[in-house]
This record gives sequence, structure tokens and C-alpha cells, in this order.
Amino acid sequence: MWNGCLCLQCIREKEVGVVEDLGQFKRLVGEGPSCILWPLQSVTGRLSLRVQQLDVLCETKTKDNVFVQVGVAVQYRVVTESAYDAWYRLTSPTSQIQAYVFDVIRSTIPRMELDQAFESKDDIAHSVLESLQQVMKDYGYSIVNTLVTDLAPDTKVKASMNEINAARRLKEAASHQAEADKVRQVKAAEADAEARYLSGLGVARQRKAIVKGLQASVSEFSSEVEGADPKDVMDILLLSQYFDTLSTVGANSLILEHDPATVANLQQQVGVSFMAKRQDLLS
Repeated sequence: MWNGCLCLQCIREKEVGVVEDLGQFKRLVGEGPSCILWPLQSVTGRLSLRVQQLDVLCETKTKDNVFVQVGVAVQYRVVTESAYDAWYRLTSPTSQIQAYVFDVIRSTIPRMELDQAFESKDDIAHSVLESLQQVMKDYGYSIVNTLVTDLAPDTKVKASMNEINAARRLKEAASHQAEADKVRQVKAAEADAEARYLSGLGVARQRKAIVKGLQASVSEFSSEVEGADPKDVMDILLLSQYFDTLSTVGANSLILEHDPATVANLQQQVGVSFMAKRQDLLS
């Protein structure tokens, strides 16, 4: 005579229970209370239906012989309808996933150079995703996403890459600095040329004004003083300019040789030039 009883088993939310009858699969039970015939039947396993993540770290080398550590995050979950396969067909789903990740990474990265590997992280993750989805589907698992979370070469390689990058940036900075110096020198030369041009214009205008002033002074003096001719006026003006020049030279503590003949010669030359200019204006 057999004695048995109904036993109430509770399955948590987002889980599925595997019920066996004397070691043989009987059915799957969902979340909530379920009745089983104890001791012939029992809940031998529980599978979580939540998304889980497996972090895989794989070491391989690139096409240019640089060893790198590749970190891959695999997000997966159990398919409710295929919970039987997930429980009975795989002993360790994490080991299976890890093996396929190693296979894809070590067959993909060696075909790329280091810089290309950094640029192709999305392509690597997509290759891992496609490979795992095809394989794990038969075992009752759905691969939600795969992410390449890290791609780290050796420390010495990192330092070398940083030095190369720093040298390139220093070269660019030196080129820009040289270009800036060139522009600065060109602009300074243009400014100096413009300043000299304007200074020449100023000197020319100054001399023109002086000549006009002298002409006006000679004309007024000749018209107002009877018996005075232009030569007398020029002598007076030249003598005044001469004494002004001596005052300026004396104020700057300079010692110059003085010869009265020099003054007379200067007076003669300026007088001739002034009279010639005056005749041109009158004609």
C-alpha cells in the first residue's frame, strides 16, 4: 500500500520550475503555487528568466603582433518555451558562452592591426552576437546583446602610443607656431613699411608747409618794409633758423665744429633755391 500526498511548491516571479517524476521529466511550472505528488514528483530545478550578464576576458594578439586583453560582456536569458533544452542539454551555459566568445575573438582580432581593432569594436561585438545567437538558440538561450567593454594592450605599448601621439601633436604645434611667427613678421614688416611711407608723407608735407611759410613771410616783409628786398629777408630768416638749430644742439649736449663760412654757404644755397621756386610760382 502506497501513501502519498499533494505538496504545494511556490515558484518565484520570473522563474520557471522543472518537475520530475521519479527522475523523469514531467512538466514545467510557472511562477506562483503549484501542486505536485510528493514523494514521486519533485521540483528538481529552477531557471531564472531574467536577463543575465557574463563578463569574459580574452587575451589575443593583433596583426601587428601586439597582445591585447579584450573584455566582452554577454547579456543572455532563458527562453521560456525552451526551458527544457536550457536545463537538460547544457551542464554549464556560462562555459559554453565563454568558449564561443574566445573562438570569435581569437579568429577576428588577429586579422586586424591595433588601431583598426580600436576602431572596429562594434564590428567585433556584432560578430560575437551573431555567432552566439545561432549556437545558443538550440540550447534554449537567447543572446540579448554583446558589448566589447575593454580593449587594453600592454602597458609598454600604451606608453609608446602616448609618446607617438605626443610627438605628433608637438610637431603640429611647432608647425603652427612657425606659421604664426611668419605671419607676425610679415605683418610687422608691412606695418614698418606703412609707417615709413606715412613718415615720408609727413616730412614732405612739413617741408612744403615750411616753404610756403617762408614765401609768405618774405612777401609780407617785402611789402611792409620799404627798401627791403627778398635777399635781406632770407638772410634774416636763415639767421633765425641757424640760431634755433644751435639752441637745439646745445640742449642735447653735442659738440659741433662751427665755421662762419658754412653759414654763408648754406645761406647762399637756400637763397638760390628759394628765389628759383618763387620765380616758378610767379610765372
